[in-house]
Amino acid sequence: MSDNTDNNMTLSDQALGAVMMALQRSLLEQSDIVPVLKGMKFKLSETGLVVMNPPIVRATAPEVTTTENDTSFVVE
Repeated sequence: MSDNTDNNMTLSDQALGAVMMALQRSLLEQSDIVPVLKGMKFKLSETGLVVMNPPIVRATAPEVTTTENDTSFVVE
């Protein structure tokens, strides 16, 4: 059995970030990560594999309220 290292590939920092964003999205939405990972399109670059269609994670800003007697902010 020969060891052919020419076919080895690694994830670029961009691809690793895309996988982490997919994980974050699945946790936020409480959804299955498998379809997102299966749908990723990869391309080989000089830095490793890159994701051509990284997931998009949308988040809303928390609501900030103040009280008349207190000048500190409460994040809800």
